[in-house]
Amino acid sequence: MEQIATFHTHLGALRFQRRLTNLGHEAAMAPVPRKLSASCGTCVRFAAPFEEAWADEDLDAVYLAEGKNSYTRVFLNGD
Repeated sequence: MEQIATFHTHLGALRFQRRLTNLGHEAAMAPVPRKLSASCGTCVRFAAPFEEAWADEDLDAVYLAEGKNSYTRVFLNGD
């Protein structure tokens, strides 16, 4: 189960990726898929179940990747 987190800033993506890595999860920064939009253009791809405690003000949204170019939003920051 791959998930994609989008961010308002590149620094926010970097911090999120480091946080997940420090928690022992695999996480990689990547360009945001075209079907999704984000201010900074950088996302973090990860397989760990998303925890809302990981969210900070830079996190925009988290999506479940359900196949090539198919995504379902599972978390929207500020909702």
